[in-house]
This record gives sequence, structure tokens and C-alpha cells, in this order.
Amino acid sequence: MSALPLPVVFADDLPDDVRQVLRPGEPLRDREGIAHVLPASFLRVDSWKQAMETPLTAHFCLSELMAVDVREAARMRSFPRYVPCAIVLLAAALELFRIEVGTYVHVAANGGYRSPGHALSRYASRHCWGTAANIYRIGDSYLDTREEIEKYAAIARRVIPGAWVRPFGPADGETDDHLHIDIGYTVFDPVDAGDRRPGREGS
Repeated sequence: MSALPLPVVFADDLPDDVRQVLRPGEPLRDREGIAHVLPASFLRVDSWKQAMETPLTAHFCLSELMAVDVREAARMRSFPRYVPCAIVLLAAALELFRIEVGTYVHVAANGGYRSPGHALSRYASRHCWGTAANIYRIGDSYLDTREEIEKYAAIARRVIPGAWVRPFGPADGETDDHLHIDIGYTVFDPVDAGDRRPGREGS
């Protein structure tokens, strides 16, 4: 697994209590009732120190994309923790954004990966795929006005291919105190995971 920074764990190898929370390979419905299949390949993180010392890109380490509070399921707040492999794709997308804005990009607690057991994981939140980030500050600017949010939303749409940015506003599905960027219901099963990848049995 030289292409990835941490060991990959597949659904069948997850501890039972973890599998009950992560629900790998199960469908989760969005606001329109459309089902999306949850990730089944995860990076194992053995400690917070390891997360802080694991760079995903030049400007983002793993810990920045997996910070949660007590609203996360209890098992997902203890180590080892498991995050979808697609989090490396999110980091790559955010790196493009970071290069363009030319300054620090701060992801909120609960603003990166959240498990399906998190209290904020209503419907099929892309946070459960490890493909969404809530950014509350860029450099010295807090994103709590229409002007700031829409300015950086336009940059995100321009530099991240296929990115979806939540519109400004106070209603459900909108945001008025952060910038939500995501790359959709993306599932990443690593190429060099070999015969144990889903759909590769007997190949």
C-alpha cells in the first residue's frame, strides 16, 4: 500500500462494533430518497498523534479532516478509528483550493469525515463518505457573511473539477457560517488493494 499513508481495512475485517456504526456497503438515502452505498474501504488510524503526523497533501494532514466532538458515535471517538479511503481525494481537492487562495484553510470540527452514527449525519451526508469539508476560516477571514462565502465558493467551483458548494442562506441545505465543499458520493477502493477489493474476487 505504498500509495496510501496508512493501512487499508475492508468491511469484512472491521471489528463488529465498528461495522455496526459505519454500516459499510449499506445504502443511505438522501433528502430526495435516493439511496447511496456507504464506503467499504477504510484507512486505519491508531492514534491522534498518528493522525496529526500523517500528511495527505502538502498543506493538509489527516487530523484536520477527522476532528469530531461528542456528537460523534462513542466508538468513533476512540482509537483505532477508521476513515473512508476517499478522504485522500478530498484532501487533493482541498489542496487545489488552498494553492489558489494562497493562505491557511481551516476545517471545522465535525466539518470533515463524520460517521453514519454522528448526530449530524442526517440523510446521506457526503461527510459520511469522507468527501465533504466545512471551512469556517480562510487566512484571517471568517466565513460568516454572504460576501465572504460566495467569494470563496466561486473559487472552489473554478479550481475543483466537479465540486458542489452549498448555497448561502439560513435554510436547511444552505449555509451562512461556513463554506461547504464536497466531491459527491465518491467511493475509493485502492487499486493496489489486490484481490480483496469489492468485485475482484477470483481475478
